[in-house]
Amino acid sequence: MASVAIGDVYKSFGTVEVLHGVSVNINDGEFVTLVGPSGCGKSTLLRMIAGLEKISRGQIAIGERVVNNVAPKERDVAMVFQNYALYPHMTVAENMAFSLMLKGVSKAESDAGVQRAAEILGLLPLLTRYPRQLSGGQRQRVAMGRAIVRDPQVFLFDEPLSNLDAKLRVQMRAEIKELHQRLKTTTVYVTHDQIEAMTMADKIVVMHDGIVEQIGPPLELYDKPNNLFVASFIGSPAMNLIKGEIATDGSPSFRGSGGISLPLAAAPAVANGHPVVLGIRPEHLRLSPDQGIPVTVVVVEPTGSEIQLIGRTAGGDEIVANFRERHSFAPGEIIQLAAEPGLIHLFDGKTGTRFETRTGW
Repeated sequence: MASVAIGDVYKSFGTVEVLHGVSVNINDGEFVTLVGPSGCGKSTLLRMIAGLEKISRGQIAIGERVVNNVAPKERDVAMVFQNYALYPHMTVAENMAFSLMLKGVSKAESDAGVQRAAEILGLLPLLTRYPRQLSGGQRQRVAMGRAIVRDPQVFLFDEPLSNLDAKLRVQMRAEIKELHQRLKTTTVYVTHDQIEAMTMADKIVVMHDGIVEQIGPPLELYDKPNNLFVASFIGSPAMNLIKGEIATDGSPSFRGSGGISLPLAAAPAVANGHPVVLGIRPEHLRLSPDQGIPVTVVVVEPTGSEIQLIGRTAGGDEIVANFRERHSFAPGEIIQLAAEPGLIHLFDGKTGTRFETRTGW
């Protein structure tokens, strides 16, 4: 196992720069997820770690060795791709052993490695089958097994679950996390699915337009997003965001369009009337009989464990609220929603950065 140090890395394709000074430190044995929307540069960064893309500027080190000019096969990393990349004419065992054969490993040692990986992944009954005889989840396990037998310093996963159905994605998510807990191998995992990132990672790197927006543990990003992009990207459903301004004439409060007025636990050090964006997580909203945000019910979505309500304020802002209780809402009904002042986020309306005013967790 080894750490991975990404230092001020840039990547250009011709005259187009797609990564702009990315720096990330990944500790030995850590599970780190690179997450962001399509085109943010996360897969490009992963391929640069693997050696499949050249670094335009900056430095990448695996362990104590700088690998900028090291060939992919000599970096001691193993990559699991989105499309499995299995050889259709080889059995499961032969696919898993192929990289060892190329390295000239003895058959006895290769067989032992395949048996160990197959046992870890529950593939022992499938070793004589061909890829066409496997389900999507089984093929993904074979691709993971092929990486495990190499016993690399670093595992690299490039959106490995995107081709699977929803139920199988949840199952494989748990299996990959359990695999990491058993092997303790440094893992870099790329996904556009922030739920995968939240549930699997020790540390998340949120990327957007070729830069790193925030790095931290999943709950830290959820509770303390640095800016509006992270606040809107991390969390499902996303954080509710309402534009307005700060009112400091009297007790500090937020004023939004449509007559919205909410008390604040503390006001940021800005002038009265400064533009801000108020953020509230859907699960932090509650029904209020007398004060709060007037919302017209648009859609009610019962999921069984909770009820998700989508509404609209008088100013046209969409509001999503999650309730554990079994409320009966009707489309067109007007309700009042409120949140504890200490659970409210405030973002600068000019820069998008979060003000340090939130007191409740």
